[in-house]
Amino acid sequence: MKKVTKDVLKDASHRLMFAMTETEYDLLLAEFKILIQQMELIGKIEGLDAVSPMTFPFHVTTDTLADDIVATPLTQDEALSNVKLHVEGQVKLPKVVG
Repeated sequence: MKKVTKDVLKDASHRLMFAMTETEYDLLLAEFKILIQQMELIGKIEGLDAVSPMTFPFHVTTDTLADDIVATPLTQDEALSNVKLHVEGQVKLPKVVG
């Protein structure tokens, strides 16, 4: 792993086209040191290599859609039979936005 230094951070910020002050670089470098220590601590856990990495913290079941059943579509009159208000074959709705 490439060692994180202030020069590396400056190069990265330049490539990402944003500027930082020296104080911000110092703060970011200190945070990276903490992060790297935490990663090293996690890396020392026994049997870690035997566990497969997670991409999502919950088990996800994938449901499939029902097969399409070919049927005869409703006619316009059938579709509008339960509609209170319709104009020229279209459903008329009350105004929602003032």
